[in-house]
Amino acid sequence: MIELIILDVDGTMTDGKITYTDRGEELKSFCVKDGLAIASWIKLGKKVAIITGRESKIVENRAKELNIDFFYQRVKEKDKKAEEILKALNISWQNVAAIGDDLNDYSMLKRAALSFMPRDGSPFLEKVVTKKLTKDGGKGAVREMIEYILQKENLLEDFFKIWEVK
Repeated sequence: MIELIILDVDGTMTDGKITYTDRGEELKSFCVKDGLAIASWIKLGKKVAIITGRESKIVENRAKELNIDFFYQRVKEKDKKAEEILKALNISWQNVAAIGDDLNDYSMLKRAALSFMPRDGSPFLEKVVTKKLTKDGGKGAVREMIEYILQKENLLEDFFKIWEVK
């Protein structure tokens, strides 16, 4: 049973573009559909981690907005940071799904029970991931991953109950 999903950011939760204003401010865009799926996963009592190699206040704000429990920036070895989270939660890699789009995600994706890459991710990841998604990074790839897990683990009924009007 998957208890934790680990998310990369640039190229996965976003389209991978980093835009700077003339004042040096960074801009990123997130897919609201991904956010709804992440929030739903958390409402099911599951855990989410963001592990990213860059540092961004924008990403920190998004993690807080989505109530993500584990948030780490400037991480070079994502699988080692993930190990710390697994120990804290007392779970194994068999309880982990992860998504990433490039070589800095390779080791983490290789270890996860279920691993995913957006359609526009690095072709070098195709041999290690469980599934190459049909959506691009920042355009619903995270949502597609979560829906795949919900179906695979027979959690769709619980997922829909979250949104029933009472």
